[in-house]
Amino acid sequence: MEESNSFLVFSGTKSRYLAEKICEHLGCPLGNLVVSRFADGEFAVSYEESIRGKDLFLVQSTFPNSDNLMELLLMIDAAKRASARTINAVIPYFGWARQDRKDKPRVSIGAKLVADLLHAAGITRLVTMDLHADQIQGFFNCPVDHLYASTIILPYLKGLNMPNLCVASPDVGGSKRANTFAKYLECPLVLCNKTRLRPNVVEGMQIIGDVKDKNVIIVDDMVDTGGTLAMAADLMMEKGAHSVMAAASHCVMSGKASELVDKSSLTELVFSDSIPYTGTSKKVKQLTVAHMFAETIKRIENNQSISSQYLV
Repeated sequence: MEESNSFLVFSGTKSRYLAEKICEHLGCPLGNLVVSRFADGEFAVSYEESIRGKDLFLVQSTFPNSDNLMELLLMIDAAKRASARTINAVIPYFGWARQDRKDKPRVSIGAKLVADLLHAAGITRLVTMDLHADQIQGFFNCPVDHLYASTIILPYLKGLNMPNLCVASPDVGGSKRANTFAKYLECPLVLCNKTRLRPNVVEGMQIIGDVKDKNVIIVDDMVDTGGTLAMAADLMMEKGAHSVMAAASHCVMSGKASELVDKSSLTELVFSDSIPYTGTSKKVKQLTVAHMFAETIKRIENNQSISSQYLV
């Protein structure tokens, strides 16, 4: 696109790989932003071109560590002080979203805190994808465009043409998402009922439904340690499943997750590229969401419907 366009796309450090692909689809250059770092780890951001009166789209996922969130907040603050017309935070993976309610006394609600920080910094719109809980949209006092990785994952799964297909949710909380996949793929749904000792540690699991002779696809919003997926896949194979693969929106994959996935019964693990995958598992496949975010940016600029691009 021509330089006279009213919008510009900038990227934080860890999401540059995705921002560059978004700009390729938009036909525009990635904006020139510099992150300067001090010896003690503190950093500052500066826009190296005029952004006065422009619509800015700042691409940065806020996965740990917290530097990614802080970098985005500084980008927003600098844009506000440089008289940008609108500041659109494009956060493919919205970190801290698992803290979305008080599930026991005296705990933080991290998702609400992050929403408040983004609002205080100066965003005018949030564009994100597959929030851990849909109600997090209500934490914001600005428009929220909530995209779905199913738009790219479902066509991929359907293209595999697997017979005797079955969709599974790794827990009861993800049953709505799994049911949506099952309806689109026109196949039955099964559930995993798991009990946790503490966060990231699963004590036990039971399968609700029949997986015998089925090609099972486990659907989730993110994979962190990989423990739940590995346990579910192994259990389903014990119950007579023909094969088990998994699809998730966000590739968190912490610690020994890649090793767990490699040793498990999973044949393939499909993610979007909202987070860069730094592991080595050959079972992991990433599908890009760059086109979907580029199309959303176009539609925002042209005041067109966002939801009409959703597959389900």
